[in-house]
Amino acid sequence: MKNILFIVTLLFVTTLTFAQPLNRSTYAFKISQAEEQVEKKEYYQALKLYEEAYDESKDKSLSITIADLHMLVRDYRDAERAYARALRRDKNDLLVESRYDYGRALKMMGKHDEAIEEFDKFIFSTTDPIKKELAEMEKAGAEYAKIAKTVQDLTVVNAGKKVNNKKSEYTPHLSPDGTKLYYSAFPTEEITEVDENSEDWQTKIFVSEKGKDGFGEGTALDERVNRPGVFNSNSRLSTDGMRMLFTEQTLDGNVLATSKLYMSSNVSGGWSARKEATGGLAEVFVKSPCFGELYGNQVVFFAANIEGEGEGGLDIFYATSKGDGEFGDPVNLGPKINTPGNEDTPYYRDGMLYFSSTGHPGLGGYDIFQTAWNGARWSEPANMGEGYNSGADDLSLMLDEEGYTGVFTSNRIYQGARSLHGKTCCTDIYFFTLKKIEASVLVTTFDEKTGEPLNGVTVEIIQIEEESTNSLDSKSNSKGNSFDYPLELDVAYMLIGKAENYENDTTTFNTVGLLDSKIYQEKLLLKPLPIYLELVREEPFELENIFYDFDDDKILTPAEPDLQWIHDLMTEYPKIEIELSSHTDARGNDNYNENLSQRRAESARRWLLSKEDGAITRRRIVAKGYGESKPKTITAKMAARYPFLKEGDVMTEEFIEGLATEEEKEAAHQINRRTEFRITAGPTSIKIKEERLIQIGNKKVEESIKSKDDKGAMPKQTQTSNPIEIHKWSSLYGKKNLKGLPIMKFEKRMVELGEVKKGDKRELTYTFKNMGDTPLEIDLVSACECTTLDYSTSTVKPGETGTIKAVFDSSEKEESETIDIDIYLKNVEPDTDMPVMELLRYSFNLKK
Repeated sequence: MKNILFIVTLLFVTTLTFAQPLNRSTYAFKISQAEEQVEKKEYYQALKLYEEAYDESKDKSLSITIADLHMLVRDYRDAERAYARALRRDKNDLLVESRYDYGRALKMMGKHDEAIEEFDKFIFSTTDPIKKELAEMEKAGAEYAKIAKTVQDLTVVNAGKKVNNKKSEYTPHLSPDGTKLYYSAFPTEEITEVDENSEDWQTKIFVSEKGKDGFGEGTALDERVNRPGVFNSNSRLSTDGMRMLFTEQTLDGNVLATSKLYMSSNVSGGWSARKEATGGLAEVFVKSPCFGELYGNQVVFFAANIEGEGEGGLDIFYATSKGDGEFGDPVNLGPKINTPGNEDTPYYRDGMLYFSSTGHPGLGGYDIFQTAWNGARWSEPANMGEGYNSGADDLSLMLDEEGYTGVFTSNRIYQGARSLHGKTCCTDIYFFTLKKIEASVLVTTFDEKTGEPLNGVTVEIIQIEEESTNSLDSKSNSKGNSFDYPLELDVAYMLIGKAENYENDTTTFNTVGLLDSKIYQEKLLLKPLPIYLELVREEPFELENIFYDFDDDKILTPAEPDLQWIHDLMTEYPKIEIELSSHTDARGNDNYNENLSQRRAESARRWLLSKEDGAITRRRIVAKGYGESKPKTITAKMAARYPFLKEGDVMTEEFIEGLATEEEKEAAHQINRRTEFRITAGPTSIKIKEERLIQIGNKKVEESIKSKDDKGAMPKQTQTSNPIEIHKWSSLYGKKNLKGLPIMKFEKRMVELGEVKKGDKRELTYTFKNMGDTPLEIDLVSACECTTLDYSTSTVKPGETGTIKAVFDSSEKEESETIDIDIYLKNVEPDTDMPVMELLRYSFNLKK
């Protein structure tokens, strides 16, 4: 007699329904036949007969039996309806034991409050301690489901009709390169007529290859793996994809009867002939095996119900590999993992075990959980959350190498999913992708006193652990002041900056709780160690901040710190006598320049003699104006500041006229316009601590003087460190070769907002011009949370202008502050391959 095969998933195995043709018979005969089918574990046929009997007789006593069978074949919607029909009339709580399964059906249909009510009734009345424990777990799961939120940035999609059919698919596994998908399924999705002589209808292991349109239809592996006449299922690969574990299974009706472990190796001709496990697993029921590692040994994790060695239902075990297919005895993972319910489909990856369970609090039937191994014990299992899990059964999770993409199976209600019976009878394969969160840190180093970028620093990054630290990497950058490091999530870090002649600087930060990718921006401000200058008798020392207005000898305010420094030095060393000399450039009349320089030198001397302490007498200072007669000889320090000059160059008129550009010529003339002093009597040398005064090469001349040459003509360009002026707040500052780089020249980099009332907002606009020879592209502009930024990432061509707008919100501020705005360009510096960076600032005085 032929039997009709109906297929659904039941505990990962196929539910087979042998539909026996029946003539119309009496109610009693149908009940007798239904009971016989239950005895044979042919639950689908039994359900059909009971429902026919109910339709004919309306016998309410059949409702619980029908509901139980719907649960067995995973038709949760009809199970809920059947339980509700039966229990509505149970005024005396005679059917209280069925309220547990009714609660489960309600929970799977998303009716969590009603489910909790049924579990409470069951917990109050039952005398079965195991079922009471399970009911408490189910109730906790329903309460969790009420507040559970979908895992953020998780995308789950059905694998589609080429992979999934109306029957069930099991245990999907991606190859290491992600181009192949292994899974188990039936050879056809059609209802299959079989008899005792039928062959080749059981599940096989398939492989689907990924093409441009995704994974295609699967192809069954050959008979070296797929043995005819048995159910071939539960395939898992090793991390290198060279070994496969799988099971050979048989059924007793709709129930899994036997499940044996087999192995195969990936050889040049495909997968090798199957090999049965030996040793401690030879006679053991092994379901859902996977490769793993424990205590430094290779192991196999699997699910089994071993009498006397479990917590109840299916438990997860492991067995140690002894090589060549031999294994040790099975070991139960213990009550932290295993429960009185069922635990199944383990998958191990990098110290993390993923498994599905009906005994831990979950959203549905089987939920996917994860637990971490610390080398001695497992952590408390954690529910993977909604998205991975649903109100139905979610199993067989597997992750790719990076851990952001993977597969699992589910019988969840999903648009486009297909099932032979009801909406939840059969499992499909689902792909999932979790948004990859990446973190890195961009470290920049600066001189603490000047605020200038500091090159030549070594930056070390250290991981901070609970009781120790771990140095991860150390980098040096002789050509720039920026460093980048990749970061791991949920880790605390320390950065240490080290440079010659500077104190170390450190900062700490962490990536704990990061929900989106982020580039951390950390600054290290290195404080200069004291620098000592040696003043040698008869050697001139230039005072770099003494300037004068055109055709004037009056001492300007910016010159006073330098003159005060000389005053303090001469007070500390009362035997010192000096010559204070002033020099002009070569432009203009010789006599005029000499007279002007003499007046300026005498003006400086008068300033020193005018101090009220009277510590310096006139005889100790000789004021001398040299005019243009002593052109400046370039020192190593000056050569580093002016890329177009080298040490030893003498700034004669002939030399200056030979320079390439008008900007370079003007810079050379400015070098000649200087004030110096030299010790003419007293100590032969003095070692003193240098005061780091503002250097003319680091600040616009027009900020301190009205810039005109001594001839009276306005210079074509103010003195700069480069032919094109580079601000000290730019990463290009100090670069000798600016060819092929954009140069952002701002009208104003620092904005002083003045007094700001707490809670007020202020708008700022920074306007810039691209002074370079290359189009400029802004990649990112960032500041503190108090600053909202508006800028364009469109290309700014050479000569064109652009703006960066900012809105400052003082609501969260508690004190006055200076705020940095960091600009990162898509353009990179060719010698470091790091982005060009610019800095803007604004300050405010907070009024509360």
